[in-house]
Amino acid sequence: MTEENFQDLKVMVIDDSKTIRRTAETLLKKAGCEVITATDGFDALAKIADTKPNIIFVDIMMPRLDGYQTCALIKNNSAFKNTPVIMLSSKDGLFDKAKGRIVGSDEYLTKPFSKEELLGAIREHVNH
Repeated sequence: MTEENFQDLKVMVIDDSKTIRRTAETLLKKAGCEVITATDGFDALAKIADTKPNIIFVDIMMPRLDGYQTCALIKNNSAFKNTPVIMLSSKDGLFDKAKGRIVGSDEYLTKPFSKEELLGAIREHVNH
């Protein structure tokens, strides 16, 4: 998938950190993606139904509804179960990766992530 193929993609970034949301949004917009941000799982779930993103990046450590719970809710919804969900975490732990797999996440990126990692995950998981 070349850079220009990112044009029609809707990417959701769920993170309670404004810095992370802004960083991801900037990188993804430069690649041509449409970016939807959400501050937590509840905020995201309301927006997912409206925007139908092609791929979702979700932080694990969030208040109210964490990344695992958010991912599980997305994957348990028949309309969105095939939407790739990429977990974002500042911890690079085996336990976290395993737990992410259990709730159905498609990949696990460790923060701080690079532009290459973000776009690589999109390339790998979105059949465009």
